[in-house]
Amino acid sequence: MKFVIQRVSEASVTVDNRVIGSIGKGFLVLIGVGKDDTKEDADFYIKKMIGLRIFEDENGKTNLSLKDVDGQLLLVSQFTLYANCKKGNRPSFIEAGEPAQAEALYEYIIEECRKQIPVVECGEFGAYMQVRLCNDGPFTIILDESIGQRH
Repeated sequence: MKFVIQRVSEASVTVDNRVIGSIGKGFLVLIGVGKDDTKEDADFYIKKMIGLRIFEDENGKTNLSLKDVDGQLLLVSQFTLYANCKKGNRPSFIEAGEPAQAEALYEYIIEECRKQIPVVECGEFGAYMQVRLCNDGPFTIILDESIGQRH
């Protein structure tokens, strides 16, 4: 699983010229589901993401979490995070999860986040989307297998 977390002052996702999700201050999260990912992996990433202390406190230090600042979430599925560009110029996506499995995990992530964060918006799985954001900082964090979630 891969989460690309961008701290934003605002973000939105559009499908067919219609805004389907929009947030103010918070995280835009691009979510890639791998072929071996599970709900346990998703739970680990959700906990890590929500707990990230990357908002500034009154002293200008990145010390506050999403909950501390009443932040919002915009969750967007993006299988291209699993692009493998090692050979040739055309990316391979063989490590990405199959669509049915990936969609189920994406929906699970949305559902679990909504239990903890009051405003959770999302993209549309499998749709052609346009994502707009104002990256605040810029501040971008990548959560992937390098953070050691596998047991």
